[in-house]
Amino acid sequence: MKKRIIGIDVARALAVIGMIIVNFKVVFGTAGASWLQSVAGVFDGKAAATFVVLAGVGLALMTKGALQNDDQAKLQRARVRIAKRALFLFAIGLSYIFIWPADILHFYGVYMLITLLLLTSKRALIALVAVLLILVYPVLMGYWDYEMGWNFDDYSYEGFWTLDGFVRNLFYNGFHPVIPWVAFMLIGYWFGQKDLHDRTFLKKAFWRSTVVFVLIQAFSAWAIFALGPSFPEVEYVFGVSPMPPLPLYMFNGIAIAIAIISACILICQGREENRLIDALYKTGQLALTFYVAHVVIGMGAVEGFSPDSYGLHSIEFSVIYALVFSGACILFAVLWRKYKEAGPLEWVMRKLTD
Repeated sequence: MKKRIIGIDVARALAVIGMIIVNFKVVFGTAGASWLQSVAGVFDGKAAATFVVLAGVGLALMTKGALQNDDQAKLQRARVRIAKRALFLFAIGLSYIFIWPADILHFYGVYMLITLLLLTSKRALIALVAVLLILVYPVLMGYWDYEMGWNFDDYSYEGFWTLDGFVRNLFYNGFHPVIPWVAFMLIGYWFGQKDLHDRTFLKKAFWRSTVVFVLIQAFSAWAIFALGPSFPEVEYVFGVSPMPPLPLYMFNGIAIAIAIISACILICQGREENRLIDALYKTGQLALTFYVAHVVIGMGAVEGFSPDSYGLHSIEFSVIYALVFSGACILFAVLWRKYKEAGPLEWVMRKLTD
């Protein structure tokens, strides 16, 4: 039996910390030092993409044994467990949508249900579906107004709780729309079906995805510089911003996610006793708890002390607070895992879905 791949949980911890940084600066404010804005901006869209790709990897590891052994009974149990967890995450995400409209968990649940449909498909088909979903998105934008429902001044969404508005937000123009974001999970599932203990494969995956990431970043920067004077919407079309999730952003997100996951697995192999790696490994195991906690506790604490200060803080405050909160999460994870096998929300999810 092969050892648990702790690098996956380390990558998950880094993705959650990246999301905390991104979300705190969005909520609390970004005024201040331009260099810190640039550094913090590196995480925009990439941490969340890595988080979703990791979920796909997790689904692959959950089902790999049953698929390799053609164990239909075990595979059916995995299908039921995945479906239950998808519905659990969908419900959890919607439960606090009033305080955190940018929630990813309810989208995440739908990604899981769609991935479930392709669970036994060939890897080539899974990759093809992911690419087609990415490429079809600009076509959809030619038929439907991407900005429909949005007030980008305060990021409110009109008609969210109507049937039309909810479906449109969920599948087309929400913060993490199913089309094309489910491609991240499908690619993660595709990647996770490979032998993630194989260092040769992981090294190739790291270098190839890193090269792709750098090339996309360079092309985006060149296009914006070269076409900017004559093409006012150049950043909209050739940028790598997650809104809207156009192909450059999607392929960029996939590339950096694969690079980060591969690097984490490689670095962590044989270093299980390293204290920092062990702490991040335990933090990644509590990723769901910390994602919800950064909204309910992290954002809630600031609102409680200073309810009118949202968006008015400096980038320095946002980043320092994010790092302090992340440090507290790591410390909590280390202490919690001394006594418990699963995080608080992870335990609830397992009780309800296993």
